[in-house]
This record gives sequence, structure tokens and C-alpha cells, in this order.
Amino acid sequence: MKTVCLFFQIHQPFRHRRYRFFDIGNDHYYYDDFTNEAIMHNIAQKSYLPANKVLLKLANKLGSDFKVSFSITGLALEQFKLYAPKVIDSFQQLVKTGCVEFLSETYSHSLSSLKDENTFKNQVIKHDALLAEIFGLKPKVFRNTEMIYSDEIGAQIAKMSFKAVLTEGAKHVLGWKSPNYIYVNAINPRLKVLMRNFRLSDDIAFRFSNTNWSEYPLTTEKLLTWLEEENQEDEVINLFLSYDAIGDRQSKETGIFEFLNDLPMRIVKHKNFKLSTPSEVIEELQPVSAVSVPNPISWADEERDLTAWLGNEMQKEAFEKLYNLSRQMAKCTDPELIKDWNYLQVSDHFYYMSTKYFSDGEVHSYYNPFDSPYEAFINYMNVLSDFKIRLNTIVPLNEVDLEVASLRKIISEKDEIIKRLEENVLTLKESSKNRKKKK
Repeated sequence: MKTVCLFFQIHQPFRHRRYRFFDIGNDHYYYDDFTNEAIMHNIAQKSYLPANKVLLKLANKLGSDFKVSFSITGLALEQFKLYAPKVIDSFQQLVKTGCVEFLSETYSHSLSSLKDENTFKNQVIKHDALLAEIFGLKPKVFRNTEMIYSDEIGAQIAKMSFKAVLTEGAKHVLGWKSPNYIYVNAINPRLKVLMRNFRLSDDIAFRFSNTNWSEYPLTTEKLLTWLEEENQEDEVINLFLSYDAIGDRQSKETGIFEFLNDLPMRIVKHKNFKLSTPSEVIEELQPVSAVSVPNPISWADEERDLTAWLGNEMQKEAFEKLYNLSRQMAKCTDPELIKDWNYLQVSDHFYYMSTKYFSDGEVHSYYNPFDSPYEAFINYMNVLSDFKIRLNTIVPLNEVDLEVASLRKIISEKDEIIKRLEENVLTLKESSKNRKKKK
């Protein structure tokens, strides 16, 4: 019997407002609250809430035969709290069914695993603490930002005591091998590796409503036929996709919700298939071999590499400038700076700077608040410049920074004194006017 592992990823960034050069040093608030709230309301109504309603009905109807898994970034959970608390309520209802597994993630959907092990670890700890607070769960399986994975990253994940990791079944990594088996990390074989069947996953996520696709329309009968046609010895079919594909990227009018409802029903009723969570998969099935991934892979674009975020000089410069601040941030205790540091790490900021217009341009423009990658780069660097000034004030790097910090403190204190004196003057003027009126 083949196992089908159905997994959804959820992430929404805190998008930056237009932050000009003249804002640097003067205005320390970076976020476009109106856009963030509007997008979250929109996607919650179109995707998350109706999709969760479908899954809850399936869980109540199919019982323990129904299984689905999620990873939700900390920033998405933060925005649910702020703008769409009903989404959290609906996930809590799903958790109560016992049919759902939540996976660990980086808090900010960051690229920290590529640069700084301590920052990466802190991101995971922060994410899992929020997951425990909201859902009372402790994840056993990890899913990195954009399914970024390499042998070295896998070894870091194993050190954090995770039992398995999800990643892309990239052709240039697997070669003749199939993604439909369990593998292990090449450095630490205790970490099991589940690999995405990208062809079948993308059929749902991207090609479902494409009328130019030779296989259009995609039906559950057709997908089950394809599942049956996979090698008879294959053990697990990993369907991993973004949750916003349900209802947002693939709109309600395409029939995606009917598809979401019908697919698990047919899998459960089929004599050759069953649904499982990643934790159940790794407990029930044995790995076939190690998988060697010397260079990082991801689930993005045709190349399945890092070029979506680090493919041009702008992205690389922004990335290096950001993580050059890691040592200072390790000493920082200011809550506002820590919050902004987490928000600055969001991979979306680098994604907006992508110049990959030709092969994947439509994907890169999806929910992009900037008109061009150059505008995205300049905006981000302006924000980062202001953030660095603030950080140097709290955690000076050298004597010059220390002197500047001291001077800024003196100026700030004098500003406070002037403000108080101005308030006193206004109070005295009001008192004087009132006395004159009484006379």
C-alpha cells in the first residue's frame, strides 16, 4: 500500500512601506500596515478559512484515516493574531481532531540556515515556542524556508533533535532515483529525508487552472490514475504545496475546493493508498539510502536552487550586509530592535529583488509590492541603514560608534528636557490666560 503525504506551507511577510533616504535616522517605523492587513484579510477569506472548513469536515467524516500536515511561519501566526484571529481558531479546531501534524520552521521564513548557525537555531527556537503557545504542540519534523536543504543544513537540523526534514525531490540531486522513498542525511543518517514529488505537487499548485496545459482539467480521478502509474515499488508520494494555492492562486471558481474535498476521500477509500503525516511515514517506512546534497537546493523555480533569493549582486549585497550584523544582534536585548531584526530576515525581501523575469517572472511578481527589483533593493537598504544606526547606538562596535552613541544619548536627553520645558511654558501661558479672564 502506498502512502500519500499531504503537506501545506503557510507564510506571509510583514511588507515594508516606501522608506526614503530622508527617512534614515528620522523615522524608525518600516512597515506598510495597510497593505499587510489588506492582503491578510483577502487571503484569509479566499483561502485559509474556506480551506480549513473543508479539512475540518473531512477530519470529522473520515476520522483517523484523514491526515494532513502544515508548517506555519511565526510571522504568519503574528499576522493572524493581528488581522485574522479566526484563522487561528480554525487551526485550533483542526488540532483537536488529532488528524493534523504541525512541522517546525524558521520564525521569519529566513535564509539564516545559509549563513549563521546560531541565528538559524534561535529562529527555530522562537518559532517552536510560539507554536507551543498557540497549539500546545512540539514538532518532531522540520521544514526549512522554501525547502532549502543541503547535507550541512541537514546536519544542523539533526543537532536540534528533529527526526526528519522535508525538501525538494530535485532531478539534479536524485538523478535516476525516485523521490517516492525515504532517504537519510549524508552526514548524520539519524535524520530522515522526505522528498517532494514536484511534478504531481505542481500539477495542483500551478497547473490546476491552466487551460493551455495538455492535461487540463485536472480531476481527482486523473490524479489517482497518475498515482497508480508511479512505480509499483514506490512507497510514499509527497504532495507538498503552499496553502494559498487553494483558493488564492487557484480561485474558488476553478473548482479547487471541490478537488481538495474529493482527493482525500478517494485516497482513503482506495484499496492501494492511505494518508499519513510525515511523523507516521518515518515510523512506518525504512530509508532506502543516503541522499547526497553538497550544494543547497530549494523548491523554487526551474533550477531548484537559491537564485530566486541570491541570484544577483543586489540580493547578495543585501544578504551579506544583513547577516554581518549577527554578532552585534547576539548582544542586543532591545525588544524593538530584536523584532525588526526578525522582520528584516524574511526571505521575501530578497525575492522581491529577483531579476529572473524570463523563466519565472510571473511567480516573482506575485504579491510583490515593488515596481522593480531595483526599487525593492533601494528600499530594503534604506531600512537596513536606519536599523544599523539604531543598533550601533545600543550595541556599539568600536570607539567611533561608542562616541556617536554617547552624543546621540546626550542629544536625546536634551530633546527630552526641551520638550518638558516647552510643555511647562504652555502650561504657564494657559494659567496666565485663565487668571486674566477671572480678573
